Amino acid sequence: MPLVPLQQILAKARTDGYAVGYFEAWDACSLEAVLTAAEQESAPVILGFGAMMVDGTWLDSGGVELLGSIGRSYAARSTVDVALLFNEAHTLDQAKRGIDAGFNAVMIDTHSWPTVDAIVAARQLCRVAHQSGVAVEGELGSPAEATVSGVDHSHASPTDPDEAARFVEETGVDCLAVSVGNVHIMMDQEASIDMGRLRSIHERVDVPLVIHGGTSFPPSAVAPAIALGVAKFNVGTVLKHAFWDGLESSVRSVGPNADVHKLLGSHKESDVMGVAQQRMTAKVRSLIRQYGGSGRQVVAAELSVR
Repeated sequence: MPLVPLQQILAKARTDGYAVGYFEAWDACSLEAVLTAAEQESAPVILGFGAMMVDGTWLDSGGVELLGSIGRSYAARSTVDVALLFNEAHTLDQAKRGIDAGFNAVMIDTHSWPTVDAIVAARQLCRVAHQSGVAVEGELGSPAEATVSGVDHSHASPTDPDEAARFVEETGVDCLAVSVGNVHIMMDQEASIDMGRLRSIHERVDVPLVIHGGTSFPPSAVAPAIALGVAKFNVGTVLKHAFWDGLESSVRSVGPNADVHKLLGSHKESDVMGVAQQRMTAKVRSLIRQYGGSGRQVVAAELSVR
């Protein structure tokens, strides 16, 4: 079906008291795993690709356009409501190219930028994007980041509620990613969420709020966060781990003299990528249920008939 505006997907989530996942993919195989999960759960979903971990030279040499083409192709065959996000572009130019490539939502990774620079870039992006009917996600504050030696708090900065209100007013962003104790890339423990800060932001900001670092977000905090304006969770790290675990287990089980044509690209049970997809799909489905999104597409269809 055609892409659905991100604003519409998030507005419905806020009204009905659930959140939508942006489950970050990196190629066609992983994107298919996400879409399969959403369709199996009858849930709206935000498909897309992230730039944070991707080589900028590759993106600038046609990668943005390639990802956009893959995303549009899968979205067109979806049976659930889908928005397509180009997440955390390195530069304003890359985000603009995301618009031209067919993404209907874009974002620049400004978490480490001075606030004034982030406002200028987000405002410029909104001006261009909104002319094309494309949504813009803004970001204010910087989550901590997990490393091999622990959690790095050196660049972390919590979102100031008053600055958040100013940011939204001056830029015109359609949703806002906030830093309230959430942590990027953390797998082995849960983040400690500052619900008081989230409440203060919610009281001052009237656009949907977004949580990055969804991998380590405590399940017990999901419902309270939704009640305080969070309508979108970004998840990436745990999905790559699920995919990798499935791929690794499949490859390890392959004996000598295996038929590579069955193992790669066959789309049969013997295809090692299929096992990886299944692991990732199962994880996405569990997160959709955690966010309360399961079955919401059925309700939307019934309402449209009436």
